[in-house]
Amino acid sequence: MVASMVVNTRYTSGSCRGNQSSVLMWCRWLTASLLVFSVCARPTAGLQWVSRPDAKPLGAQQEAWVLTPPTFREGLHLPDWRVPDRLEAWQDEGRQRARSALWSLLGNLPARPDPNGVRITERVDKGQYILERFEFHNGVDMIVPGLLMIPKAALVRPAPAILALHHYASNKEAVCLGVGQDNPKVDDHVGTLLVENGYVVAAIDGYFHGQRIGMGPGGKTSNANQQEMELFKLNLWLGRSLWGLMVRDDQCLLDYVMTRPEVDKERIGATGMSMGCMRAHWLAALDDRVKVVVGVACFVRYSQIVAHGVKHHSVYLYVPGMLNHFDTEVLHALIAPRPHLELCGDHDGTEPLDGIEILDGKVQKVYQLYGRPADFLCLVYENTGHEYLPDMKTRMIEWFRKYLPPEATR
Repeated sequence: MVASMVVNTRYTSGSCRGNQSSVLMWCRWLTASLLVFSVCARPTAGLQWVSRPDAKPLGAQQEAWVLTPPTFREGLHLPDWRVPDRLEAWQDEGRQRARSALWSLLGNLPARPDPNGVRITERVDKGQYILERFEFHNGVDMIVPGLLMIPKAALVRPAPAILALHHYASNKEAVCLGVGQDNPKVDDHVGTLLVENGYVVAAIDGYFHGQRIGMGPGGKTSNANQQEMELFKLNLWLGRSLWGLMVRDDQCLLDYVMTRPEVDKERIGATGMSMGCMRAHWLAALDDRVKVVVGVACFVRYSQIVAHGVKHHSVYLYVPGMLNHFDTEVLHALIAPRPHLELCGDHDGTEPLDGIEILDGKVQKVYQLYGRPADFLCLVYENTGHEYLPDMKTRMIEWFRKYLPPEATR
């Protein structure tokens, strides 16, 4: 076993003086090499940065609005949600209004099905854990297949559960078991790591992913990208968004996890990379049953997507009318004061750095209103694109172990 050295250092006024007591020797899962990362604040922003001395410099980043003709920009009126001055104003009225507006924007979503209708199709002893395959009809249009990984300790005493939400090029098999992870930069395989650390892990195939490819309006004649467009267009006609149905499916998964005797129902977290990250944000913003969130590579503000030319993110993400109300800071305000970690790359085009800076400032203020500033943390990795680094997985596990410790007794 080779330990990973993670150097967490606090800085003032942009200095870079190390605090030796903050060196943590752990990370039993990483067996390849010794990685050294350090965290520091920069004088230009309140963000905390993770240096990568061995990473290749990625050069200058595109500035906002350089692609947009002035006439086009003049016609845009983008929202600027302001953090309330008083916590009472947010809790008494603002929070519920914001959540209601989000539900309204997602469209006319049918009621979710009874989770007791979930059918277990396979149960296999994998040594350290039990692997179950299950499926349910989502009450709209498809059978949804899923995986459940149950550490054997949870058969004796309920354990915390983590919803592992896959990204755009992934699926439940990849995020849970590592099957088909052929691009190490976006390897979102976390299931094995989580279950080995004592967590029940649950995942489903999202729309137009995994076993659900070929199950849309065009059937087997459509590939994943075609099916995404078919579903997006059809659901606009039906008065709802594809994204709303995707979030609803994740709520169906959460409903099912809540029925499992192996799960401590008061200790459920959600995590994901990229699309999976946004799934975690929306799910936690709309459902208080999610107690802890770790997002990777999608701490994105929609206005900055516009400012950089709308070059990234596929159509599934676009919710009609969203920018007539507010931007994504409202999602994170709704997650507060629950523990929330974001891990970002400074050269990730899907989450422009200027948007990360704005979000970080606004969300920090919300957590300060609650008197819990330490429960929100955004780390930005230098010279890093759209990636899920080994160090990010270390920090993901560390965050869950801090706030949802498997060995905790209730």
